[in-house]
Amino acid sequence: MRWHKKIAVTALVAALTAASGVAGAQTIRIANQGDALSMDPHSLNETLQLSITGNVYEGLTGRNKDLSLAPALATRWQQTAPTVWRFDLRRGVLFHDGSPFTADDVLFSLARTQVEGSDMKSYTNDFKQVRKIDEHTVEIETKIPFLTLPDTLSLVYMMSKKWCETHQASAPVDRRKGIENAASFRANGTGPFRLRERQPGVRTVFTRNGSYWDKIEGNVSEVVFTPIGNEATRVAALLSGQVDVMEPVPVQDIERVNRGTDTRVIAGPELRTVFLGMDQRRDELLYSNVKGKNPFKDKRVRQAFYQAIDIEGIKRTVMRGASMPSALMVGPGVNGFQPDAKRLPYDVEAAKKLMLQAGYPNGFEVSMNCPNDRYVNDSRICQAVAANLSRINVKINLQAETKGSYFPKILRRDTSFYMLGWMPSTYDAHNALNALIRCPDDQGAGQFNQGAYCNPKVDELTLKIQSENDKTRRNAMIKEVFEIHAADIGHLPLHQQALAWGVSKKVQLVQTADNIMLFKWISIRP
Repeated sequence: MRWHKKIAVTALVAALTAASGVAGAQTIRIANQGDALSMDPHSLNETLQLSITGNVYEGLTGRNKDLSLAPALATRWQQTAPTVWRFDLRRGVLFHDGSPFTADDVLFSLARTQVEGSDMKSYTNDFKQVRKIDEHTVEIETKIPFLTLPDTLSLVYMMSKKWCETHQASAPVDRRKGIENAASFRANGTGPFRLRERQPGVRTVFTRNGSYWDKIEGNVSEVVFTPIGNEATRVAALLSGQVDVMEPVPVQDIERVNRGTDTRVIAGPELRTVFLGMDQRRDELLYSNVKGKNPFKDKRVRQAFYQAIDIEGIKRTVMRGASMPSALMVGPGVNGFQPDAKRLPYDVEAAKKLMLQAGYPNGFEVSMNCPNDRYVNDSRICQAVAANLSRINVKINLQAETKGSYFPKILRRDTSFYMLGWMPSTYDAHNALNALIRCPDDQGAGQFNQGAYCNPKVDELTLKIQSENDKTRRNAMIKEVFEIHAADIGHLPLHQQALAWGVSKKVQLVQTADNIMLFKWISIRP
């Protein structure tokens, strides 16, 4: 499979009305290698989580099929001052419990993203004040001009203030501490589908929202979502007709699924970049045999790790060609991507010399945290990295685990060396700079900079990028930030992975490069 090949998706069937009136309405069965960890839309900033909850909840803005920005719970927005955006809210929208959506829900939801337990702080960390003008108008004032604010809000979902207060869910579910509340297992959104049943790790069932404010194009009346972690079992379920859609298709099984009588693979590029991070803040690593100092504070060690990783070998043997090695923390399709950026060369001997210069001629031991059910071949990639690093005498104690325990661990920075993937929700480099590269603070900047890489010049430029409206100057600053980050070896970028969804031939759906699957665009023949 050519990883960059864009496969056309058949047009969807005619628009349909409420679930009770849909001719030929169908149940569709969807399987994924993992599960949403909660129904709380503010508890985990992870694509699968936001994809699933994004069928129940909505933001002020949304996305069209081509990922262009679209009105959602706001019908119109405008910048009324350099630091002020005004949003006109959609009238007549009801939450699933029948209560009306108003400005109070917007103020509540945006404030909720900033309290303890929220994983969405990096989206709203530069908000100064959110004001209610009237029942259907709000203003958001930011600390500095924020030109991509409407794009940023597309994945910040609105919740019912009354429902959350009634059900003691005013604060988000804190996955880092294992704290649950009503929003973990129940949901009350405005979206095209309602949550009917939630059995974490087993199955989640959604039903069509008959009072949805917009038309629902597909004919799906019920969605049964099932996590199937085992690759062979997941493929077998699709081929046997037990599920209608599944993802990801293991790269080694793509041709097999395409040869199936009733199945096919829908494939295309994904905007996500997979990378490795290192603890650069602590004076002594939590999980290493090096005592009294932190080897990752030495740029030479970070560079040695980088140059010891055979990224082309990983592409060839682990990813079966379905990846694109990257020199940056963002990939093609993201504004600010630098096509001329080059990776440091794979050079084991140069890496050994760097380790010698840094004072580690015999290497050292360090634990590496990886998920085994989140990214394509994630644990296999980590195994390959561990084998590569053994050539420079680094012993990796690999800890691969389900994302249900993995994310809470690394999000509380209980790690020395880790894997993460990032898809900028705004399709702009600033999102990655603010969340991944900016120095962490308690307001949400650098919230996913788990190794606490820090460079004041990067922070200064990131703030300027946020408010600069001249595209040439803005892109020049983005380029400068990436050059500084690359020179610092702030992280170890690996690659962009490819999307591969296994789909029954009776199913029509839309695959977008952000890997968000919206049920309202799915149709299935009886």
